[in-house]
Amino acid sequence: MPAGVHEHAASVTSAASRAVLFLCLWFVLAGVDPGDLPAAAAAVIAATWTSLRLLAPGTQRRSPIAMAQLALRFFCESVVASVDVARRALDPRLPLHPGFVLYPTELPRGERRNVFATLTSLLPGTVPTGDEEEQLIYHCLDVGQPIAAQLAAEEAALARVLDGG
Repeated sequence: MPAGVHEHAASVTSAASRAVLFLCLWFVLAGVDPGDLPAAAAAVIAATWTSLRLLAPGTQRRSPIAMAQLALRFFCESVVASVDVARRALDPRLPLHPGFVLYPTELPRGERRNVFATLTSLLPGTVPTGDEEEQLIYHCLDVGQPIAAQLAAEEAALARVLDGG
């Protein structure tokens, strides 16, 4: 099969699978009502078109195992960090040592670095606040914690997902 035909087939397959997923999401959120089908169709078309523009179909495959490991890691880290933040907030002595940490990332500017910053912004206790050359700037509740080591572990886990390994 010529490369152009293969790429077109991959694009059609990707669009169709995304449309099916968006339709299923519609049914989960809004229910199955024949009267809603015109609105559902419009929403599915718009969501599919947008997703194809934001994340073009490619030949690179993501590892389901690496994605599951990242999701489990994220969940566990979120629980631990949330408990720590709650403990600090409820402690009358308020044991906080806020400040900024510069994290030297291996991720190039653009999509990968943005995904990493977004992922780490969801973990309690750290918020990315800036980007300088090869470093991300994080505001942290306790700069005495091993923030850089934790961010390096998160970056490695994300890299396994993004690199398909």
